[in-house]
Amino acid sequence: MGLLKKKLAAGAAVVALGGFLAACDNGGTDDAATDNGDNGDAVTAASITADPEEVVASLGADGNWITALTDDVTVDEAITVEGEFHYSGDDSNEVYRKLGLYDNDEDNNVNNRYTLSVPELIVESPNFHIHQGTLDGDVYVNAEGFSLEEATITGNVTFASEELQESANLDGGTVEGEVSVDE
Repeated sequence: MGLLKKKLAAGAAVVALGGFLAACDNGGTDDAATDNGDNGDAVTAASITADPEEVVASLGADGNWITALTDDVTVDEAITVEGEFHYSGDDSNEVYRKLGLYDNDEDNNVNNRYTLSVPELIVESPNFHIHQGTLDGDVYVNAEGFSLEEATITGNVTFASEELQESANLDGGTVEGEVSVDE
């Protein structure tokens, strides 16, 4: 690849990343990087990737409050979403975790939706939200506040208890498989 093509590709990646981060800023509530107001240091950063290992790590206990795909990703083993995270990575905000399966422009228009293919996604983090795109696999929910926002799950969604199912919001998305409680 020539130098000009490399520069153009790098520039396009920066523009796409900037558009995604700008789109995450809807009223100051979905910033990928947040200023804590005390010393100007960033509190956290999003994990924006198409690397399967980075996706798994970002959703783990030492990961990020937001994981965003930049392309379709396949992970051959179960992923466990664990740890307690706060909106925008700021401990003074509500407990919140997001998996973004899309990218968008500076006007928040969704440009592309992506698919995360995984045999099982095990949700241990409270208030875990899947936005846009498709999760191709089964989801096991062991934490309160699970939600779908314009996202599709091709497999089954199984809740560990009725209380967890009642705390969930699947109305914003589609579950192609069965939704059940495993008690």
